[in-house]
Amino acid sequence: MPNLVQWFSSNPLAAFTILLLVILIVPPIFERLRLPGLVGLLVAGLFLGPDGLNLLNSKSETINLLSTIGKIYLMFVAGLEIDLKEFRKSRNRSLGFGISTFLVPMIMGTTVGRVFGMNWNASILIGSLMASHTLLGYPIVKRLGVARHESVAVTIGATIFTDIAALLVLAICVAVQAGNFSPTFLIAQFSGLAIYSAVVLFGFRWLGKEFFRRSGDDQGKQFLFVLLAVFLAAVGAKLVNVEEIVGAFLAGLAVNDVVGRGPVEEKVVFVGSTLFIPFFFVDMGLLLSVSGFVATLSTALLLTLAIVFGLIISKFLAAFIVKFLYRYNWDETLTMWSLSLPQVAATLAAAQVGVQKGVIEISVFNGVVVLMLVTSILGPLITSKFARKLPLAETDLTAIETDWQNSLVTTDAALREDELLIPAIAPHHFTVVVPIYNPYTERYLIEMGALLASKETDSVVVPLSIAKSHAHMDDPELGLALQQGRRLLGKAIAITSEFAVKAQPIIRIDNEIAYGISRTAREQNANLILMGWAVKSGIQARLFGTVTEGVFWSAHCPVAVMRLLDEPRSFQRILVPIKNLDPQALRPVRLGLSVREINQGVITLLHVCNRQTPESAITAFRAELTHLIAQTHPAATFDIQVLYQDDVAQGVIKTARDYDLVILRSVRRRTIAGLAVSDVTTRVINNLNCSIVLFGEPHYGI
Repeated sequence: MPNLVQWFSSNPLAAFTILLLVILIVPPIFERLRLPGLVGLLVAGLFLGPDGLNLLNSKSETINLLSTIGKIYLMFVAGLEIDLKEFRKSRNRSLGFGISTFLVPMIMGTTVGRVFGMNWNASILIGSLMASHTLLGYPIVKRLGVARHESVAVTIGATIFTDIAALLVLAICVAVQAGNFSPTFLIAQFSGLAIYSAVVLFGFRWLGKEFFRRSGDDQGKQFLFVLLAVFLAAVGAKLVNVEEIVGAFLAGLAVNDVVGRGPVEEKVVFVGSTLFIPFFFVDMGLLLSVSGFVATLSTALLLTLAIVFGLIISKFLAAFIVKFLYRYNWDETLTMWSLSLPQVAATLAAAQVGVQKGVIEISVFNGVVVLMLVTSILGPLITSKFARKLPLAETDLTAIETDWQNSLVTTDAALREDELLIPAIAPHHFTVVVPIYNPYTERYLIEMGALLASKETDSVVVPLSIAKSHAHMDDPELGLALQQGRRLLGKAIAITSEFAVKAQPIIRIDNEIAYGISRTAREQNANLILMGWAVKSGIQARLFGTVTEGVFWSAHCPVAVMRLLDEPRSFQRILVPIKNLDPQALRPVRLGLSVREINQGVITLLHVCNRQTPESAITAFRAELTHLIAQTHPAATFDIQVLYQDDVAQGVIKTARDYDLVILRSVRRRTIAGLAVSDVTTRVINNLNCSIVLFGEPHYGI
């Protein structure tokens, strides 16, 4: 057994295999326990390290390389995901809050270090670790529709300042520890860093724009260019005596505008979040020691508590200062405080460098891990509580109204380039693609497509059958699939004729069913894809997702996945839960209104909010929702129901018992297990006994 353990710890291939197994299995287990997946990776590293099975060694070349790549990738993604457009709108106030939320924790952390007998170098580094922050709460404010609120935009912009400043302090502390620090060194360091930063921020941005323009739609080359930019910046940082994570963060800022929020960014973030970044967190766990961790919490408990509470208090004081400077109210102030609390990306990366360079002791690193665990849980919880009380900014309402009015022709607007190649499409042209495979669900799907198309002029239903094949067109199974497809299409034509709707059946041979559906929808300039419900089961579906998830991810137009328990003409009571008033959340309402008009039924728009939501906010929500619907459906009748319930999923499930159809919204978010929807949506789906429509948006609308 010892020989086997030694072989595992020294064999690069075995170590890589173990890491893949860990990042595949461990995070989902911890997420089921309502714990962050990264906590599971830390625990796995602890279990597989010297104090556990000793299968992985943090000092081995394999682990060291993979962890370094993960650390670089982590800081690159941190820079890439900062919204520079929002930063530019509030750059002055962002700088003000950035200075406040950097200096106050910096002073607090330095004081903590000195009180506990550490030298100035270690104390200042502790202060810099506490000064940065990670925007873990950003998805929450985005989901609530307040991402453009000034207080949120200011906090996002402050992240740029705090992270860069913290990384610069790290570079100086490492130089001091190595004995290289002097006034001459400081001048040379800042001069070299200024030149290097300008080259990365401006040179990489210019090169990126030129390369993306010349490479056209070749996403593979664009992806490789982004990777090259990241690691070139990291190598360049080492040449000017700065840690590579500084270069990675600057590279993220440099290519931010170039990559945008398109498919290349999706691929870059996906590869990093599912592969390299988890390697870094496992290595963090390998650095931990059970005995050392226990010792830290016993002998250095006061130090750990001082770091944790010092961070919480100092970040609050920083937000409190800005409250008086810019006259923010308490909801805005507490939202800014909560967004600046989590300490993950820059903090952990810098802490690891500090330990490796001997600037801080392992007891401080253990305290930083506790700080990460506490703040990564506390911050998003506080954000969720106070951000929901923020009013929508005026710019948000204008954008929503504009988007709502333009949503009738969304697909045509997205396909302007095609108008140069094909005849112009009539303004009310409406195309519904309905993939058919299961003869038992075909009728209801085609009926729904025909009913929706019947409300539009110059409309067409495209029943689609995909026969899967790779290279051999003489495959007997392909022939059988084509025969079955033709039978299903014949039945679909008969159904559409009952509704006097034009049908344009298509049978297609493709090597991937999901991409075949998406490609056909694109070729037909489809406005909507209607799909039947697919139950995810089996290891293949869990790892690679279902056809439904593939279409959600790749389609250019909205996708409606339907579990229809009765014929569509029978739906009289329709429920549409609506969380906020952003354009994407409003589009399922439009679908619900269309179904209501077909059946002359009743539609209820359900808004679930917590019990602390002020009545004024509810009144404003009702008024704005009514106003937005009136823009495109002036004659529509509907009911807005507000339910005060802390458990959103339970509120929707309870209300839905009296309805025939529930329309839910799905936000596309790719994970290692395919497409993920929110926990609330998942709970609702699993507990509803009525018909369901899961409505998803194309990427340009997310």
